[in-house]
Amino acid sequence: MTQPSPISTEKQTSRFMQINLHGVQYRIHFNDTGGDGQAVIMLHGSGPGATGWANFQRNVEAASSAGYRVILMDCLGWGNSDPIVSTGSRSQLNADTLNALLDGLRIASAHLIGNSMGAHSAVAFALSYPRRVEKLILMGGGTGGASMFVPMPTEGIRCLNAVYRNPTLDNLKRMMDIFVYDPGSLTEDLLHTRLTNMLGNRAHLDNFVASLQANPKQFPDQGNRLGEIAAPALVIWGREDRFVPVDLGMRLIAGIPNAEMHIFNRCGHWAQWEHADSFNSLMLSFLARSNAVQCHG
Repeated sequence: MTQPSPISTEKQTSRFMQINLHGVQYRIHFNDTGGDGQAVIMLHGSGPGATGWANFQRNVEAASSAGYRVILMDCLGWGNSDPIVSTGSRSQLNADTLNALLDGLRIASAHLIGNSMGAHSAVAFALSYPRRVEKLILMGGGTGGASMFVPMPTEGIRCLNAVYRNPTLDNLKRMMDIFVYDPGSLTEDLLHTRLTNMLGNRAHLDNFVASLQANPKQFPDQGNRLGEIAAPALVIWGREDRFVPVDLGMRLIAGIPNAEMHIFNRCGHWAQWEHADSFNSLMLSFLARSNAVQCHG
């Protein structure tokens, strides 16, 4: 068997594309491992300093080495993509942005992996562009609404908003410490990357706050439409998620007809980081599986 080539670095895979979105030109940054394999799109969360590569750096190599073409899109308002104020649904904005990116890359359909905001965006994409979705992997997000058990907004969301309004290293560390179950899993390199990304474009921070002021419900509840999603979905959650409680993940599998769920113990909001090896195994097994629905009597 031919050994896969080593994964390229963030810098080597960095790309830009000019897209037209609702009549306005934007520059989108993304990472693309290339190749002619089936496309896997990884969509990051909404935390300050988030980017596709920062969020999924522990998962890119596993997917790329398995033969997939991995694409990590920096949503408008994050990373090196253009700034924007979102006055409507951020989920839909990200879905429309991804649709334009796939058009530009001439990719007809892809698997979507979304964490937090990325999961909301993946669901919005599946509802708006169902023919372009092969499979969905959703972690820590996907539908809005209130938790039945945890006061809203959650502790994590309150910390996230505090960082946007006062972007200090201390506030970032405070947020990241509850991002994961074990803060010891956070590396200095990760914190440095997040801080650099966060302070690298102050417009992203200011625009996020302006967006919330214009429309507090950036990620609307799609619970009543989940039944329209035909694509197979794997829902992955951390039992100790302090940003998006696990009962919201249960809403996803209750609503999406062909969905299953895996819950990690001793895991917060970042399953793909905290349990990277197990997550990667689940990811590759699910993506390789036949789409046929199996019923067991």
